[in-house]
Formats: sequence, structure tokens, C-alpha cells
Amino acid sequence: QVQLVESGGGLVQAGGSLRLSCVGSGSIFSINGMGWYRQVPGKQRELVAGIISGGSINYADSVKGRFTISRDNAKNTVYLQMNSLKPEDTAVYYCNAAVQSYSSGRFLIYWGQGTQVTVSS
Repeated sequence: QVQLVESGGGLVQAGGSLRLSCVGSGSIFSINGMGWYRQVPGKQRELVAGIISGGSINYADSVKGRFTISRDNAKNTVYLQMNSLKPEDTAVYYCNAAVQSYSSGRFLIYWGQGTQVTVSS
């Protein structure tokens, strides 16, 4: 079993910062891509930032220059540093990862349960 657990969400005023963490655990053999998505009511989940093992990074246009994704491969952890937060960033943030497990030997996409980020005006 593979699990992804997010932490670090909360309530912050506009212009403030938060750092989200997502830790993978379980029968993980390797992880290729890790990333962050977010979802607000009435909308589909959207990519916020993604990073692959080789270091290639993608950001949503709306967060470029404000958010930074990073990972600690030894700890199966991905981070999202969120600076200059705006009310529009309010959403549930979900971690995901492409994980190769010991049991299956195949890469599958796993999702965390999400962490709420609320940015007040």
C-alpha cells in the first residue's frame, strides 16, 4: 500500500506564505513525478506545480514567480513553498505522485487526501 499525506495548510492573510509538505510512505520502490494540484468548488482539479526525478519543473501560469516546488527524494517528500498568497489561491491542495511499488512493479498515480489553504483579503 502506498500513501501520500499532505500537511501545512491553513488560514493566512493575502501576501503571506505557507509551506505544504507531502510525504509518501508504504511499499515505494521509486517515484518519478510528484506534484501539487488544487481544487475549488465548481472546478476541476488543476495542476499547480509538478517536478520529476530529473528536476524538470512545471508551474501553472497563475503561480509562477510566487510558488516553488521542491522534493527530497530520500524522504519521498515533495514541498510547495507558497509566497505572496492571494485570495484566488484558496483551494484544497492535493499531492500526487507517480509511484512504482514493490508489489506491482508498475508506476501508478496516487493522490493524497488534500489540505485546505484559505487566503483572506
